[in-house]
Amino acid sequence: MLTWVLCCFCVFATRQGNGQTLSGGEDVLNQDVPGSDFLRRPLHPLLHCADVSPSPAVPSSVEFVKAADVKVIAALGDSLTTAIGANGSTIASIPFEFRQLSWSIGGYGTFQNVITLANIFKLFNPKLLGPSPVVTMHGRPASVNETGFNFAVTGHNTLNVSDQIRHMIHTFKSYPGLNFLEDWKVVTMLIGMNDICDYCKDKILFSPDSFIRHITEALDMMMDEIPRTIVNVVQILPMKPLRDVQRPTLGCQLQKSFCSCLVQPEENSTELKELVEINSEFQRRLEKLLHSDRFFKNDFAVVLQPYLENAQPPRLPDGTIDLSFFSADCFHFTVKGHEELAKGLWNNMFQPEGAKQKIETFTDPLKLICPPEDHPYIYTRPTVASSAPALSRVPLMLTSLLSVAVMFYLP
Repeated sequence: MLTWVLCCFCVFATRQGNGQTLSGGEDVLNQDVPGSDFLRRPLHPLLHCADVSPSPAVPSSVEFVKAADVKVIAALGDSLTTAIGANGSTIASIPFEFRQLSWSIGGYGTFQNVITLANIFKLFNPKLLGPSPVVTMHGRPASVNETGFNFAVTGHNTLNVSDQIRHMIHTFKSYPGLNFLEDWKVVTMLIGMNDICDYCKDKILFSPDSFIRHITEALDMMMDEIPRTIVNVVQILPMKPLRDVQRPTLGCQLQKSFCSCLVQPEENSTELKELVEINSEFQRRLEKLLHSDRFFKNDFAVVLQPYLENAQPPRLPDGTIDLSFFSADCFHFTVKGHEELAKGLWNNMFQPEGAKQKIETFTDPLKLICPPEDHPYIYTRPTVASSAPALSRVPLMLTSLLSVAVMFYLP
């Protein structure tokens, strides 16, 4: 699993002192991903929403949490969340984890610099705790001051995610300025792709049964131990199309090392067909687990965000894959891809069950939505909440029942 990382270290370039980009005077013609330093782009226009205010009082119900009520953001997962190679242009960038640009928790600059879920939330609460501030390197220890609340670990499988959660809980309880009991938290988890990459190596350890068991244990841990939390579980994407992301470069050859079960089988082979079915079964199991109130209580909810369920690689007008979305290893996303992942997640959070958008392709950039005026809360359960807190409906129900009782018992 680490062969590709060790290979990259052999050609590894130095980075600038500010920790944001790679240096080394690379000629643009030698870049595997030309023009990939997306931080040099023009600024994004601001997202203007009519209501960016918090609730008048801190909400007690998970069904009535506005974006501005969220005080803490965190992320769990693998190399897609650590943002391996996201702002690099050559194989030398692959060991770098551009966490500050990660789709679900990157905190580089502002929304106008780079669109991440954390930077969108910062439009509503500039004092948000947890966004990742800088780049880290795979294999080197990093403190919370470097990672923020991005607890993802490059190379982790689903069986490892409970370790990430334990680290997260410990950090939450000890972090200065974080009120563990009172602050509302949003945690995003995307995990399972490495299980598919490793499936052919151990079909029991990385089976759908094992996958869903570890997911269930992880969610139970969070529900039992972390108050006032909304957990986004992002549906894993169909991975077979990633076989078509290719360049004639050494970086792309590394696919065969770190996702051999996907890349090496011949097209139409029995092995590949089995892996595609396993991928689909992971999706079905996750949907079955989360389309219920199994992980719901007054101050906690897990929500399946399905926008990647059918996602295909973006393509150019001539039908070829748009390689500007993919890093030098032809597997992970560049900042351009991370921004689309962030927008899709944000939109799903403010779309009700049954109306959550599923992306077919990122060829056309997604348009961010504002929280709806008639329901400015993050959707947290299949049953849509009204615009008034649930507690206000209880007295009305009791009044109606008492009225019926009086009709029957009065002489």
